[in-house]
Amino acid sequence: MPLYVVRHAEAGSRHDFDGDDRDRPLTNEGRNQATALAARLASMTPSGIVSSPYVRCVETVEPLAVAIDVEVRTDDRLAEFTDEAGVGAIAEVLDCIRHLPDRAVVCSHGDVIPALIEALVDGGTCLVGTPEWGKGSVWVIERDGHRFTSAHAWPPPEVD
Repeated sequence: MPLYVVRHAEAGSRHDFDGDDRDRPLTNEGRNQATALAARLASMTPSGIVSSPYVRCVETVEPLAVAIDVEVRTDDRLAEFTDEAGVGAIAEVLDCIRHLPDRAVVCSHGDVIPALIEALVDGGTCLVGTPEWGKGSVWVIERDGHRFTSAHAWPPPEVD
């Protein structure tokens, strides 16, 4: 059964945001992407939603949470990597997703998701198709119990 790992939707440039980057919200395009993601992911009957605590991640999955009537649970292990933690924190990300129920939706960041996919492939997970890293992209990670078997990506939704 799959897990769905979403890269947060468009949030604009961190350099143009005046404030703590953890509080940077989605742009109008990002909100449209979040709505489109909700429509697609709701049809997968998600079992729950867990997100990085960063505002842009939570805002990405909020329309889905409303659509399926669940709360977004945040987990610090899904936050952007810091210079101190680096990609060594990927073990914590793996631990987080390994114990989620089937069909859970996870929202994280553009540094975390490639490191996660690389760790899965290094551990024997089959990469299917072309990787997709764009904002609003979704990785569908299949597993058998706690063993990850394959991963493929959906491109970001096209929005006006």
